Amino acid sequence: MELFSLPECSKIIDNPSREEMRELARKDERTTEFGSPSYVGKVRARSAKFTKNTVDDRLDGDDFRALEEVHSCLREKGEMVQVDRTMGESVKFHCRLLVSKEYARVALGWSELLSEGNCLGKPDMVTVMVPGWKERKILVNPDKAITFALGSDYIGEAKKAFLRMWMYLVRKKGGLGLHAGSKLVKIKNSTGKMQEFGQLYFGLSATGKSTLTGNGLGLKGEERAWLVQDDVVGLLGGECIGTEGKGLFIKTEGICPEEQPELFHAVTQPSAVLENVWVSEQGKVDFLNYNLTSNGRAVVQRSEMDNAAKSIDMQKVNHLFFITRNPLVPPVVRLNREKAGAAFMLGESVESSAGDPSKAGQSVRIVGTNPFVVGSKGGEGNRLVELLRAQKHIQCFILNTGRVGEGENAREIRVKDTVEIIKKVCRSEFEWKFDGELKCEVPAEIAGTAFDPRTHYSREEFSARMEKLRRERVEWLARFPELSEKIKKEVY
Repeated sequence: MELFSLPECSKIIDNPSREEMRELARKDERTTEFGSPSYVGKVRARSAKFTKNTVDDRLDGDDFRALEEVHSCLREKGEMVQVDRTMGESVKFHCRLLVSKEYARVALGWSELLSEGNCLGKPDMVTVMVPGWKERKILVNPDKAITFALGSDYIGEAKKAFLRMWMYLVRKKGGLGLHAGSKLVKIKNSTGKMQEFGQLYFGLSATGKSTLTGNGLGLKGEERAWLVQDDVVGLLGGECIGTEGKGLFIKTEGICPEEQPELFHAVTQPSAVLENVWVSEQGKVDFLNYNLTSNGRAVVQRSEMDNAAKSIDMQKVNHLFFITRNPLVPPVVRLNREKAGAAFMLGESVESSAGDPSKAGQSVRIVGTNPFVVGSKGGEGNRLVELLRAQKHIQCFILNTGRVGEGENAREIRVKDTVEIIKKVCRSEFEWKFDGELKCEVPAEIAGTAFDPRTHYSREEFSARMEKLRRERVEWLARFPELSEKIKKEVY
């Protein structure tokens, strides 16, 4: 028997409606003050350390025995909810989720992310979720386009299973799948001329990717900013193609109408599905209560957001923003193509409760800030630079969304600071100067201000820290023998 194949199930509830799935999950629901369903799961983050794929990892006897047992169990007594959805717009894939009936809430949440579309015939990719399994294993076969997610009842596990597979398939088509949000900005430049910019934001969960992608930038009138995609996109044939056409899976930690008005509106609508968010017995929602987890989540509808673009694809990309929280980096720096390749490979960020809760807040390096790369990571960096060379109009930047400096006197970089930076980039209002110590371009206006990292350290300490950081960066890039030497030499 082929273990990585669609299982035979004793009973399948075939594509129930939203109302039917909510009714199936009624036993687990606590209804919010907004009329939306909220659920609390046992697993409250992705199971990264329990995940293996057949391209990069060696599956062992325990893994194969688990698959055999799952097939046998589902054949004998597996009552499953089957949901079929379409991922993508111009490039479409038929996705099928099978999840145990008693965990219909997972099917409900995931189903609200993608459009129903035309899902006839054999699916392009499949995820089988058995949340009640005795052990946690996420077993992925990219070439068979199937994932078995065992022992996890986290909606995000289903979401990422399909996005991981989508990125793998896009790369096989000659493109590059990216863990990045996309945004379209229509804005006047410094001379008053209206221009339009397609933007990509790279970053791990909880670093500001969704916040910035979904932020309207305070633009009014003719000037507008639209959220195109929140999480994963692809560069293919000169275009930026999207994935999730119906909903967004947002982090609710500290969400408020002042800084995230569009997302806050969407999450307080009846159409939202909340997961692991604190809700009182009376239905009162508290987005600032992290007793359950700081990785509270919600599936919200694009239709509830005034600034959601009509299309999830963009014809053109103008700006790439790599988000970091490194205190030695100014709020924004500009990179050439090879340095952008290095920034992509370095993937400097901080771990969040969405990835590995035990390491939340710690500095990490993840290629492309993308924990879902399957196959050659160095090849991903090479391909990005190839795409940038073919699209010479694209400018690349690093955004620091954390703080400059350390300790009590560190300068926090607020969302409104970053929003102003993004608008200045679009309006070409920065005077860029090459910084010999940072080895990249910085805005001339930050020199000597609290946004200049040198003002937070002594000359000797800053030089020592930068030397150590650069040495660590060189050592990290050396891990990828297939990565172009031109990229390795452009360490900033």
